[in-house]
Amino acid sequence: MVLKHLVWRGLGLCLAALCASTALAQTASPLRVEIVATQLQSPWALAFLPDGRFLVTERPGTLRVVEATGAVSAPLPGVPAVAAGGQGGLLDVLLDSDYANNRTLYLCYAEPGAGGNSTALARAQLSQDRSQLQNVQVLFSQQPKVASSAHFGCRIAEGRKDGRPDGTLFLTLGERFSRKDDAQRLDNHNGKVVRVGKDGSIPADNPFNTPAARRDGALPEIWSYGHRNPQGLVLAPDGALWEHEHGPQGGDELNRITRGRNYGWPIITYGENYGGGRIGSGITAQAGMEQPLHYWVPSIAPSGMAFITSERYGKAWMGNLVVGSLKFGYLARLELAAPFSGKVLRESKLLPELGERVRDVRQGPDGLLYLLTDSPNGRLLRVLPR
Repeated sequence: MVLKHLVWRGLGLCLAALCASTALAQTASPLRVEIVATQLQSPWALAFLPDGRFLVTERPGTLRVVEATGAVSAPLPGVPAVAAGGQGGLLDVLLDSDYANNRTLYLCYAEPGAGGNSTALARAQLSQDRSQLQNVQVLFSQQPKVASSAHFGCRIAEGRKDGRPDGTLFLTLGERFSRKDDAQRLDNHNGKVVRVGKDGSIPADNPFNTPAARRDGALPEIWSYGHRNPQGLVLAPDGALWEHEHGPQGGDELNRITRGRNYGWPIITYGENYGGGRIGSGITAQAGMEQPLHYWVPSIAPSGMAFITSERYGKAWMGNLVVGSLKFGYLARLELAAPFSGKVLRESKLLPELGERVRDVRQGPDGLLYLLTDSPNGRLLRVLPR
């Protein structure tokens, strides 16, 4: 059923039946956390090295190796120059699917340049002794550069086709806060998900990489548009691309991304301006624009996202989606109607006692979840069944 247009007002509270796609279950957490490492400087993203070590990015512009014992390395040389400030800095990291053979990884970060900064995607190799980055190459730079320290987006996912890596990368790009109307235009990269080859090329089957679209000014890297500040991106085991993004005051969204589709920002939203007042016409639906699978009012400020594909937490948890909350400091568990389906049945708060900004959520090779908490003394945590 199509929801009627809603306007969110007052204290940010609302009737659950109207402003959320599911009820929020208030249950005791069946999980506990184990500290892996501490004293990380505003950590942003996590990757698992094949030897049991971890790679962690830190927003000030540093990349570190964390030993299985919790020891944290000095910053690795070779990281590209970053615009560190506000929400900008060194952000996501992703290991190539063939990392064991090619030692290749991908970084996205706030790239300084003429006119301001923007999100960039780079490829590099970790040296054999894990002491530095080598052969760094910038694959993509968001255009235009903007004088802003907000809304970089910057999550990476590797593309697959028929269950196999297809040589492409997806990257989320924020609309830079001051340029929200850009999200509806195809002549810029603001408020977009883009898709590029691992060598920086533009895939021939991108939706706007056609002669007609290019004549109209569309940028060929664009995969989808109408996004605000996407800080969650994951490819489900069935090949579907899932994304979440920060709304304004309310209206954080969970979306399943389809090529060429418009996800509405800032024309439709379930949020409102900071301090109150509608955004645009204050509508939540319009023909030709996608509805979120799930949304949050009030905002939880989501960051990081992972599907549970192991049985470490019991069979009932397999296929569930977990999302970190920066604002409230917990882990949200979204139970789906079927594994990786587009219908959210219910949401639960996990680890509400954590009380720390959850910046990243990943499932490790051991089938367990790992969290990064974002603060000047951030932590890497392992999540265990209680």
